Amino acid sequence: MKTYDEITAELSAMKDETYRVFNERIVNIPAGSSLGVRTPMLRAYGKQLIKEEGFGLDALLAFPNDLFEIRLLKCFAVGMVRMPFEEKISYIERCLPVVDGWAVCDLFCSTLKEVKKHRAAFLPYIETYVAEGSEFSQRFGYIMLLGCYMQAEYLPVIFRLLDGAKSEYYYAHMGAAWLLAEVLTRFFAEGVRYLQKGALAQKSKKKAVQKARESFRVSEEQKNYLKDLKIC
Repeated sequence: MKTYDEITAELSAMKDETYRVFNERIVNIPAGSSLGVRTPMLRAYGKQLIKEEGFGLDALLAFPNDLFEIRLLKCFAVGMVRMPFEEKISYIERCLPVVDGWAVCDLFCSTLKEVKKHRAAFLPYIETYVAEGSEFSQRFGYIMLLGCYMQAEYLPVIFRLLDGAKSEYYYAHMGAAWLLAEVLTRFFAEGVRYLQKGALAQKSKKKAVQKARESFRVSEEQKNYLKDLKIC
C-alpha cells in the first residue's frame, strides 16, 4: 500500500491551481485545504489505486483527513471496492465522519450505486443517519434516498424522514428540499399532498417548490399550480 506522502505526491502532479481556487469557493472549504485535482481525474486515480497490489482500504481510511482530495478518495474507494454488501456497510459507516461538506457528501452518494441492489438492507441505516440529526448525516440520508429510493413504495419512508429534517442546518435544509423537489417531478400528486400536510419546515418546502418549478420535467400546468399553492 502506498503511503500518504506517496499518494499526495501523485495527486499533486495532477493539480490545477486555477481550478483549486475556483473549487475551494464552490465547495466552501478553507483556502489551501485542497490540491486542485479535478473530480474525474481523482475518480480515475481511485479506480487505479484499488487495483494495485498491496492496496488496503483500512490503511487508506487511516490517512489524515486534512486534504479535500484525500477525503474524497476515501469515499470513492469505499464505493468502488468490491466486497460483500454487509461488509461494505461497515466501511460506509467508517467513512461517514469524513463527510464534512456538501461536495464530499454528494460525490460519496453518487459512488454508492450498489445500494440500489440492497435497498431493504441499507434503509435502516439511512433512517439512523437522519435520526442522528447532524447536518451532514441528514444530508447524506436525503441524497441517498434521492439517488437510490425514488420509487412509489418508498414514498411513505421519504415523507416520514423529511418530517425529521433539521432545517436550521443549511445543508440538511437544502438536501431535504432537493429530495422533495425530486418527488414532485416524479410523483406530483403525492408531493403536493406532502407540501400541504407534511411537517417539513416551510422554508424547505418553498425551496423544493422553487427547484421543482425550475425543472424541465415539471409541466407548465404543474408549475403554475405550485406557484399558487398555499404551503403550510
